[in-house]
Amino acid sequence: MDWGGGLLIDDPEEKSDERPLILSLELDRATFARLNDERKKHFPAAINYLDAHLTLFHKLPASHAEEIVAYLQSLAKAQAPVELIPQGYRSLGRGVALDFAAPALVQLRQRIAEKFAALLSPQDSQKLKPHVTIQNKVDPNEAKALLAEKQASFAPFEARGTGLLLYRYDGGPWEEMKKFSFEGLSA
Repeated sequence: MDWGGGLLIDDPEEKSDERPLILSLELDRATFARLNDERKKHFPAAINYLDAHLTLFHKLPASHAEEIVAYLQSLAKAQAPVELIPQGYRSLGRGVALDFAAPALVQLRQRIAEKFAALLSPQDSQKLKPHVTIQNKVDPNEAKALLAEKQASFAPFEARGTGLLLYRYDGGPWEEMKKFSFEGLSA
């Protein structure tokens, strides 16, 4: 069974791959570019293995990859792109994140959480607080200064989630497995 990214679930080596799965929201191009630029500018380069992302689940079990992929495919076919409403920046203590209000995204994530409830880690069992981290693991004073700068210049903008992205966690970098574009019509 081909996953579209060249990975085969029937490959014996792939079946033994127990690296956890991460699910994130695909952002529209303009929002991704904007937030990725911020992340590149403010995240410590030595530990910035990832592009900007809005994580939905941090650790789904690889042993259920086939079931997870099938369910996400069916959800994405019926799901319209979701509106993301930027709410402003907040402190992470040693970093800064941009928060979003996103009722449709919260509902979608809740459906996934209910489907796989028995498989979720304590972190993934918590309620979603949609955000994109643009800085982390810096001195708290540096984070405080960036937060003040970002809060002072914050202006709302249009943003949308356009699909789901499934990755394998690789101890730092993420290996993309599959993309699920939202195909449903907007209400």
